[in-house]
Amino acid sequence: MVSRRVLGAAAGVLADALLGEPSLEPHPVAAFGTVMTRVEERLWDDTRATGVAHAAVGAAIGLASGALVGSTALCTYVAVAGRQLRRAATDIASALGHDDLVRARALLPTLVGRDPSGLDEDEVARAVVESVAENTVDAVVAPALWAAVAGGPGVLAHRAVNTMDAMVGHHSSRYERYGWAAARLDDGMAWAPARVTAGLVAAVRPATAAAIWRAVRDDAPAHPSPNSGVAEAAFAAALGLRLGGTSRYGDLIENRPTLGGGKPVTPADIAPAVRLSRDVSLALVAGLVAIGLVRR
Repeated sequence: MVSRRVLGAAAGVLADALLGEPSLEPHPVAAFGTVMTRVEERLWDDTRATGVAHAAVGAAIGLASGALVGSTALCTYVAVAGRQLRRAATDIASALGHDDLVRARALLPTLVGRDPSGLDEDEVARAVVESVAENTVDAVVAPALWAAVAGGPGVLAHRAVNTMDAMVGHHSSRYERYGWAAARLDDGMAWAPARVTAGLVAAVRPATAAAIWRAVRDDAPAHPSPNSGVAEAAFAAALGLRLGGTSRYGDLIENRPTLGGGKPVTPADIAPAVRLSRDVSLALVAGLVAIGLVRR
């Protein structure tokens, strides 16, 4: 049973890498988002208690959907979005490579929630690299690990929680209390996967392993997210970059700590970040297959 879950998780990640997202209409994640928008319309109140109810409903839908589908491989394939992540980052790199800053800014919201309107080329590139690092956890490693541990219900529960966090887990007047539960639940579910991701980054870029360890140990704790900081610090050290700085999310401006001691990000650094994310995904598949075969 354990080996079947682990091998199913590996198969789902590999299917995403080879095929991309399934051509379903509507896409299950989008359909879930529509449902949770309606749940919010019925439940919203400026309290944590209603936010807890919102998060509980969403997580229950994810668990029930996974149990209904049954197949760990299929649920993982639906939940993982590594190929789409890499494609979106590559599209922005292509726009910047053609000196089309307007298009690059227009594409940036497909990756990250920050306001792109005032960003120059290097700031857009930094946002892309940071998003690739963060979403390697959220869109690849975390769903695969939850699939390996808890099968279809686990992976779709994680996808549900992560989607709710993207929808309501913001620091804003509307969601500061209502989105608290979804944000904290997402932090908890991504805590171990973020650290596994840092280990995988070191495994696929062994020459930088010592720098990765230092960045994760010394820089990541100052990041406002307990998980994004770990992934971004690991990517920064592996790529020889310096991430962090001022970021705008709608009306909110965050001055984030520096992660890594390398050079500032330029558009040329997006492609190496995409390759690193791909290599982490492949190492994850290899590790899961090895564990699954040993267990079998």
